[in-house]
Parts: sequence; C-alpha cells; structure tokens
Amino acid sequence: MAHKEPAIKPLFAKGPSLGIRLLVLAVLSAVLMVVDARFDALKSARSQMGLVLTPFYWLADLPVRAWDGATQQISSRSELMAENEKLKAEALLLQRRLQKLATLTEQNVRLRELLNSSALVDEEVLVGELIGVDPNPYTHRILIDKGEKDGVFLGQPVLDARGLMGQVVEIMPYTSRVLLLTDTTHSIPVQVNRNGLRAIAVGTGNPERLELRHVADTADIKEGDLLVSSGMGQRFPAGYPVATVKEVIHDSGQPFAIVRAVPTAALNRSRYLLLVFSDRRTPEQRANDSAEAQEAADREAEQVQQGEQAPGLAPAAPAAPTEAAPVQEAN
Repeated sequence: MAHKEPAIKPLFAKGPSLGIRLLVLAVLSAVLMVVDARFDALKSARSQMGLVLTPFYWLADLPVRAWDGATQQISSRSELMAENEKLKAEALLLQRRLQKLATLTEQNVRLRELLNSSALVDEEVLVGELIGVDPNPYTHRILIDKGEKDGVFLGQPVLDARGLMGQVVEIMPYTSRVLLLTDTTHSIPVQVNRNGLRAIAVGTGNPERLELRHVADTADIKEGDLLVSSGMGQRFPAGYPVATVKEVIHDSGQPFAIVRAVPTAALNRSRYLLLVFSDRRTPEQRANDSAEAQEAADREAEQVQQGEQAPGLAPAAPAAPTEAAPVQEAN
C-alpha cells in the first residue's frame, strides 16, 4: 500500500502581486497628500514623524556637509592667501605713491618758492631744472636742461628761490653748464645791503662759504649783514641776494679783515633754477649804444629848441595889418 508524502507548506505565504502592491501604495500616497493638503488632520502626525526622522536626515546629510566644509576650508585658505598677496601688492603700490606724493609735495613747495622769487624779479626769466653735477670735486659746476635753443647765452645769471647761484659758462643746443659762486675761479662784485659798502666775493671751493677780498680792517661790516649784487662789471643785475656775513676777523697787524660769508642760495640742494634775461650786450655794446642814445637825445633837443624859436617869430607878421587898420579908418 503506497504512502503519500505530506505536502511541504511554504515558509512565507504568497501574497498579492507586486503590481497590486504598487497600485495600492500609490493610491494611499495620493490620498494622504490630498488629506494633508486639504485638512489639518495629519499635521500632528507629520510633526511627530519629522521629529523621529530628524536624526536620519542629519546622518544622510553628514557626508555632503563634511565635503562642503572641507572644500570651503581649502578654498578659504587659498582665497585668503591670494587676497593677502593682493593686499601686499596694493600696500607696496600705495607706499610708492606715498613716497612719490612726498616728493611731489616738496617739489611743489620749491616751485612755489621759485614762483614767488620770479615774481620779485623785474627782468624776464626762464625756469630750468638741474640734470647733472660735475664729477670733478675741485670744480663747482652743474648741468641744466636749457640751452641755446631756449635762448640761453654765455654769462647769463642763474638764481634759485633764495639768491644768486652763478652764471652760464658753456652752452650746448639743449643744455648748459653753470659755474657756481663757490668755485675757486669765480668772483662777483657785491655790496653790503645795510650801508652800500662794496667788495669782491670769491669762491673758496666750499659750497657753504664765500670770502670777501680786500676789505679794510676798519670797514663797517659785521656778522649778519646781507650781501647783494652791486651790478659792477655789468654781468650780474644789481640787488640780488648773494650771501650773509658769517664771520669777521680783525687783525691789528693786517690791513685787511678776513670776512667769510654763507651763500643765500641752496647751491647743493636746489633743483629748479631761474635764468635771468636782463641785458645780453657786452660792455662795449652798452657804451656804443649809450653814445648813440646820447647823440639822438642831443639832436632831438636841438630840434625842439628850433621848434620853440620858430613860433616866436611868427607873431611879427600880423602886426603890420594891425597898424594899417587905423590908417584906413582915418582916410
């Protein structure tokens, strides 16, 4: 007799198909969304579920936040380094501009002083700039940026905002060389501004000192006196400051006093100069022009005198008719 094997029951009962489950879940989701949107019945439940799911949200977002934080740290460091380099470069530029501004301020001050000085000069002037210094330590010469093309001539006086500096001794088309007052080969006639005492100031080779030659020991000159150009020699215009007396030494055994003076011009500091166009004629030309002017004045005076005499004779002519008029009346 044959025995039947008992049927093996499945461990999991077979439920509805996946399509039906998906449909049911979709309908349920739609119903929940409609109810949640239209009514407040699920508001408390949604709040409780949000509270329960918050840690899961935080854990799910943790990798993203970690990645963003690391990226931000790296980018922030690189940006800070780049910004630091940029600020350093800007600081250097600003420092350079500040230095340039300080230089421009000083130049502005010197130019204003020079402008005020040129306003006090009656003659025509030309502003020049120092562009070089003679490297020979035994000569005091400078190079300026004005030359023959600008009308510069030999012997032209040069001054700065404080006083006379020297004269032009060499001319080139666009530049000129100026011999300073303190050169050992330079002399200038001066006079004491206080009393008009005349003397000769010569260079000593020291940019801060001049000496007066052949000043009598009894001459009225003292420390602090201002020396101005006297105009003698017809090279420098009269009245320009030259130096200030610094020391007067009297020696009873010597006929002349030792007089030392300090130039009023900043010979080793001035950068902007004034070229004075006073009178370019030589002494011979001035003498000839003066003689010609005197002759012209004499001729003009003679013509004026003759013109004054001619009207004096004219009234005698109408006098005859005046006497003849009564004779006609008598007839």
